[in-house]
Amino acid sequence: MDLPIIYHPDYIAPLPEGHRFPMSKFRQLYELLLADGVANQEQFHTPERPPLELIELVHTPSYVQAYYEGTLDSKAQRRIGLPWSPALANRTCVAVGGTILTAKLALSQGLACNTAGGTHHAFPSYGSGFCIFNDLAIACRVLQKFGLVEKILIVDLDVHQGDGTAFIFQDDDSVFTFSMHCEVNFPGTKQNSDLDVPLPMGMEDDAYLQTLANYLSDLLSKVKPDLVFYDAGVDPHIGDRLGKLALTDAGIFRREMQVLSTCMSSGYPVACVIGGGYADDMKSLVWRHSLLHRAASEVYHQYKL
Repeated sequence: MDLPIIYHPDYIAPLPEGHRFPMSKFRQLYELLLADGVANQEQFHTPERPPLELIELVHTPSYVQAYYEGTLDSKAQRRIGLPWSPALANRTCVAVGGTILTAKLALSQGLACNTAGGTHHAFPSYGSGFCIFNDLAIACRVLQKFGLVEKILIVDLDVHQGDGTAFIFQDDDSVFTFSMHCEVNFPGTKQNSDLDVPLPMGMEDDAYLQTLANYLSDLLSKVKPDLVFYDAGVDPHIGDRLGKLALTDAGIFRREMQVLSTCMSSGYPVACVIGGGYADDMKSLVWRHSLLHRAASEVYHQYKL
C-alpha cells in the first residue's frame, strides 16, 4: 500500500485576474507530485461534496445557506476576501469533503494527506482570511458523529493562529487545539486555543524545531488522541508574503518529518491538510507544499503502514 493522497479537480475555482489568493497551487501540487514520482495516479482518492447538514454540525444554518446560495452581504464577503461564485461555493464544500475523507483514510491507513484544507479562520457564523467553512472542525464533528473517534488533537503549524478552530472548540474537551504561530501577525485578535505558542518574528529553523519538540511529544502523551489533524501551513517560510518567520525549505521538510515521525512512532494516526502559503513565485510555493507529501511518503514506508 502507498500513502493515500486526496485531490479533486474542483479544488480550484476561478478568481479575478491578479487576486492574491494562489488558487492555482492546488492543481499544480497534484501535477508536481505526479511529475516527480512522489505519488502515482492510484494513490489519489477523490472526495465527495458533503451534505450541508454535515457542514451545519459546525456552522450556523443561516450562514451555510447564505454562502451556498450567494446571498451573503458584501461586508461578510469582504471579511472572507474571496469573491463569491457558484464554482467557489462548490470548491469550498468539495475541499471540506476532502478533509473528511483524509481523516477517514488516516484512521484506516495510519496516515493520509489532503492537497487542500486548513481553513482555520472560519467561525461558526462567518468566514475570514480566505476561509469560508472550517474543514478541520467539520471533519472532527463528522468523525465524532459517526462514532469513529472520541478524542482529537489538532496540531496547527500555520504561521497564523487557528482562531476559528480555537473558538469552535473552546468549551469542548474532546478536541484539543494546539497552535504555534507568529505572535505579531493576522488575526489581530487572537482566540484561546488549548495551547498557544506565539513565536517572535524572524524565528529560524533550529529554534522553531526545538520549540516544537518541547511540546509535541508531551501533548501526545497527555491528550492520547484517537486521531491527529496536522495543519501543515508553509507560510512560516522566509519567502512567504504573509509569514514573518524565517524557515527554509529544509526547515519545512524537517518540521514535516518531525511531526509525522513523532506521531507515527507513538502509534497515533495523522490526517494532514496543507494550510496557508503565499508567494509571488508559484513554483517555489508549490514545491514547499509538496514537502508535506514527500515527508509523509517517506514516513509511511518507514513505518510500513
